[in-house]
Amino acid sequence: MKSKLVALCLFLVVFFNSCDAVDDLLSFTISNETSIKIKSTSPINLPSEIITPDVTTNSSAEFENNKTKASLVKDVKIRSLKLSIADPSDKTFTFLKSIHLYISTSDSNEIELAYQDNINTSSNSIDLICTDARLDQYIKADKYKIRTQVTLKETLTKDVTVKADMKFRVTADPF
Repeated sequence: MKSKLVALCLFLVVFFNSCDAVDDLLSFTISNETSIKIKSTSPINLPSEIITPDVTTNSSAEFENNKTKASLVKDVKIRSLKLSIADPSDKTFTFLKSIHLYISTSDSNEIELAYQDNINTSSNSIDLICTDARLDQYIKADKYKIRTQVTLKETLTKDVTVKADMKFRVTADPF
């Protein structure tokens, strides 16, 4: 009885580890970027909205390069979203109190993608906290919208352009 239990436990460990290994073989990363312009006229301590131009996904080509297609994609999640100041080059994120990014398409509801609250850094780049939302329908689309909500903690004397680098983990079904 004891040996059967040990064998069963061993089988389950191997089975679940092999499922993770298969998922890793069928997973790849899609990278996209967009620019966010924070206007110098943005109010302090009040959230303000920024709409970016549509982000073209190029997902069909990415799926093809990874030997899959949209119909076989079973899971997409954001793995990282890094913001860096593109202009002015000497600016840091000391002016920013919080930032929230939302994603939507013309066919899908808006959901939160990533955020950072109580920002306290003197760096010119920050990593946001990514949500665990399933993003299949957004990444499979030809394009999506990013809406940004920022709260400033100091006045900007000129507009700040922030580059958002997004990395999505895509897992496809083999069949």
